[in-house]
Amino acid sequence: MTMKTDSVLKQDMENVCSADFIDWDRFRGKTILITGATGLIGSTVVNALLYANEKRSLEMKVLALVRNITRAEAKFSAYKNSESLKFIVGTVEAIPEIEDSVDFIIHGASQTASKAFIQQPVETILTAVQGTLNLLELAKRKKSEGMVYLSSMETYGHPQKGHKVSESDAGALSSLDIRNSYPISKQQCEALCCAYASEYGVPAMIARLTQTFGPGVDYNDNRIFAYFGRCIIEKNDIVLKTKGETERDYLYTADAVTAILSILLNGEKGTAYNIADETTYCSIAEMARMLADEADIQVTFDIQDAAANGYLSTLYMDLDTSRLKALGWKVMYPGGLPEIYRRMIECMHKE
Repeated sequence: MTMKTDSVLKQDMENVCSADFIDWDRFRGKTILITGATGLIGSTVVNALLYANEKRSLEMKVLALVRNITRAEAKFSAYKNSESLKFIVGTVEAIPEIEDSVDFIIHGASQTASKAFIQQPVETILTAVQGTLNLLELAKRKKSEGMVYLSSMETYGHPQKGHKVSESDAGALSSLDIRNSYPISKQQCEALCCAYASEYGVPAMIARLTQTFGPGVDYNDNRIFAYFGRCIIEKNDIVLKTKGETERDYLYTADAVTAILSILLNGEKGTAYNIADETTYCSIAEMARMLADEADIQVTFDIQDAAANGYLSTLYMDLDTSRLKALGWKVMYPGGLPEIYRRMIECMHKE
């Protein structure tokens, strides 16, 4: 690797700030509320907005809703003295009173750990539904100009292999499968966004993201992309706990940010948008072998009970991003999975 961690992150922020398909002037003097602000996508959004704010002199204010102020202050230490960043300590289930105006909302707070979908299904559902209801009420009360709800590709259920998944597809999910506490609650949140858009005119839009990763992934993150990264760094063989037959698209964090901002500014209320880099489509096993070959390690299999670990059954999720591209969005990192992993790994070495 030739890039240094700081240069990778700075380059990402510069690329987002320079994206010619984002009308940054529309954020001038505005206040943007971010929930899930210390998460991978949320923190990248916060950093990108603050970077653009300084670079373009936009006089924006970012309100970051956080559960843990200590973690938040550490994550955004570069802006500890900035008047453009304000922390609101609380949860989406019980949002504290916000006196500031709220011109835009990016709602990313959600349970993300697969095991929690099984072990804490009640909390998974309540965080999603109650939290989204609260944010929609806030958007209605504050007369916000735009709100993007970060949903998931899992709302599509299990499309057939070879099918290109568009936003008009409907996912069939059993309410009796405990793991579906996550995708079904996401569907309910989407329905709430559409209902508020229709009944109250709230400009709520839906972003259905594929699996997203890049700089900011914690070294000990238990998701598969972080595990693959650790194996490459530590020169350990990749051990798959399933056959790795699931096929999906992936997405780089900075590309997720520009997609979310494109939807926030140009999306149609009550409408869903797929977000993915369609060039990355492959199976988990194919991705593992590609990375292993490049890192000179091996791929082995230790098949375990997928359901008990919260893993999805075999999935084929090839997302059609035509609707998003019609807003002007485009992938800024055309190197596909090898480039995404190189950039992530450079930033996830142990300190």
